[in-house]
Amino acid sequence: MPQEQEISPAENASIDCLNKVYRAIDEKKNFLVEAGAGAGKTYTLIKALKYLIEKYAVEYEKTHKKIACITYTNVAKDEIQSRTDNHPVILAETIHAFAWEAMKGFQKALRIRMNELGDKWQARIEEAGGITSQEVIYNLGYPKITDKEIYLHHNDVIKLFTSLLGDEKFKKIFSNQYPIILIDEYQDTNKSLADAIVANFITTGAGSMIGFFGDHWQKIYGSESCGLIQADEDKLTVIGKQANFRSDKNIVAMLNRLRPELQQFEYDPNSEGELIVYQTNSWVGERRTESHWKGDLPENAAHDFLESTKEKLSNLGWDISSENTKILMLTNNVLAAEQGYQTVARAYSDSEDYLKKNDEYISFLADVVEIGSEAFNERKYGAMLKAFGVNTAGIKKHSDKQIWHDAMIELSTLRQNGTVGEVIDLLKTTSKPHLTRKIEEREKRFSEINNIAIAERTDEDKKFLTKISGIRAIPFSEIINVTKYIDDKTLYSTKHGVKGAEFNNVIVVFGRGWNLYNWNQFLEWIHTGNIPADKKETFERNRNLFYVACSRPKKRLCLLFTQELSENAVSGLTTLFGDVIHSA
Repeated sequence: MPQEQEISPAENASIDCLNKVYRAIDEKKNFLVEAGAGAGKTYTLIKALKYLIEKYAVEYEKTHKKIACITYTNVAKDEIQSRTDNHPVILAETIHAFAWEAMKGFQKALRIRMNELGDKWQARIEEAGGITSQEVIYNLGYPKITDKEIYLHHNDVIKLFTSLLGDEKFKKIFSNQYPIILIDEYQDTNKSLADAIVANFITTGAGSMIGFFGDHWQKIYGSESCGLIQADEDKLTVIGKQANFRSDKNIVAMLNRLRPELQQFEYDPNSEGELIVYQTNSWVGERRTESHWKGDLPENAAHDFLESTKEKLSNLGWDISSENTKILMLTNNVLAAEQGYQTVARAYSDSEDYLKKNDEYISFLADVVEIGSEAFNERKYGAMLKAFGVNTAGIKKHSDKQIWHDAMIELSTLRQNGTVGEVIDLLKTTSKPHLTRKIEEREKRFSEINNIAIAERTDEDKKFLTKISGIRAIPFSEIINVTKYIDDKTLYSTKHGVKGAEFNNVIVVFGRGWNLYNWNQFLEWIHTGNIPADKKETFERNRNLFYVACSRPKKRLCLLFTQELSENAVSGLTTLFGDVIHSA
């Protein structure tokens, strides 16, 4: 008889988790899957969706009900749709799109709640002559009110949805339409919205069945996110997924020392995994003294230490190419300087606008203009037209092709030497490619405000003008640089490029440069266990980013501390990593 193949420890843990999820679904219980780094959360989510399709598809298609799956990025939404074969009973959407879809038909209820949105909205409403029977709309992403329409901001959509969940009539209709809701990356849910979901569905045990998938230790985006979701044990079944399919044994063991309450099992018990830590305490010279940089090396010295660390690792057998090694530098502005997109970083107050392509300009320039332009440069004209959404059937004559060629040559020149504004103005003329409707609307408003006398511009007008002027002033070469970074074509990354990604080898550079993170203090707390009550949030913020960064590698992990470390901090490091700490 053939010998049965032994199941790995990680696979066993995964099977156990999945069985518990199926049981919760069968028993119609609200549940939360806590899946640590490398656990294969998305796999469990997809398996749960397929189980629900098998169980409810026939019934729900007849009754026009949907199983909702809420995500936080378009990439995740597309992946879920693809892996469930675009099944008609599954509605996978980002939270903003889902919330708007659910409530756009409740126009009267939305108008009633507009005054709940704060002072700025109250001032807008007063200036517009009050709320009458305007249509509430969400498409531009910026707030505005006229005598006929009310345009919502992204944040307004979440606030209104949160408020409506407490309305019994809305909740009844909503729960009937979406009897089951799965929420991916639950820890990134807006805190007020998470509280409303717990209060109105989980605590009451009424309405839609809720399934959360995520990891509160991987909450690294924004102070508005909820992190850990808690409810009474009999109301919410918590299922820990104790698998790690990503990292080798020694790396998993280190993560287990950092997080003993969610012990993980590695995929290959015979693997090893390499850990090495370098600190710069022996450096002789004056360290930085500015508030957010206190205790860190001067920029040139930090750069030299990183270069010498790469050389040491190379001598130890590491492949330091961008295909095999990722350097995580845990601050955006340092990275922006290294990579050449400082003006982009300055133009956006929220780095997620450009790093996650949440902003319409960045999204269009990176995903349409850049992809099409690169295809043109490579003489892949079919790929260029596809990127631009143009039907090739309409370009047959030589004269048509010449017009396109001339327009693209002009665009190529401006991409290298011009600004974003100059590129946008060119595309207004050539329509090669067409601007998106949202950009056209913003450009129109930008032009209209510019034609208003300065004294007559509202504060909102001035704010909008400043923002769009800042975007238009960006050298287009920086758009090329930031696109390369976003698309992972560089050796470097930062905290916004960290979560969910994995690499064979990872070097993490821990320095200062922002007031939210202090690695020396964090490691002292790890050693003493004495975290002041008013510093719990600070500790968790540092711990989460440390955990996410240290859990990225498959094979090898190196930490480089450019910040000076105290004796207690080094002891904290030793607790986690053992005898692998060296002077850089």
